[in-house]
Amino acid sequence: MRIGAGIRIEYLSSAWMIVEAFASIGFGLIAGSLALLAFGGDSLIELISGVVVLLHLRKDVSGSGVNSKRTEQITSALLFALIPVIGLGAVYSYTSGLRPEGSPLGTAVAIGAVVIMPYLYFRKKQIGEETRSLPLKMDAIESITCLLMAIVLLGGLLAEFFLGLWWADYLATGVILAFVAKEAVESYRELREEE
Repeated sequence: MRIGAGIRIEYLSSAWMIVEAFASIGFGLIAGSLALLAFGGDSLIELISGVVVLLHLRKDVSGSGVNSKRTEQITSALLFALIPVIGLGAVYSYTSGLRPEGSPLGTAVAIGAVVIMPYLYFRKKQIGEETRSLPLKMDAIESITCLLMAIVLLGGLLAEFFLGLWWADYLATGVILAFVAKEAVESYRELREEE
């Protein structure tokens, strides 16, 4: 019964990650906001991770097997690949003189994440503890990381939109890059510990 609740929360989480990833990337391209693009890229990685957890939970219910190890390796590699993409994009934009524009729609996505992610975090953590599901508890940690990144993104977008501080986008991008690098290193360590 509780695994079913875990599956439902993962479906909800995956649906939100689809909206968050594609809206952030789309609005980031329109506004020239690297912070939105970086946030969207990380949301895409979290979507892949969430699908792995969903498959794991469904396997628990049906008894069939899923190779989550391979998907974890791919997710870890994607996180590492995201680091130079974000970093080089920021350097290029700064040296070429690109000035990001405020993005009201991007701000709406960030506000949505700030509202939704705490709920997802608490539900995943609660169900993960009740069912002793390590993948669900680990996914809860990704949700709280996403919340922190959304707060940083929101702060940068608001400073840019209301105060005209174009460099706030670069500052927010740097903080998001640090979060992504931390996630990448942690996922690599977890993979090494499993081997």
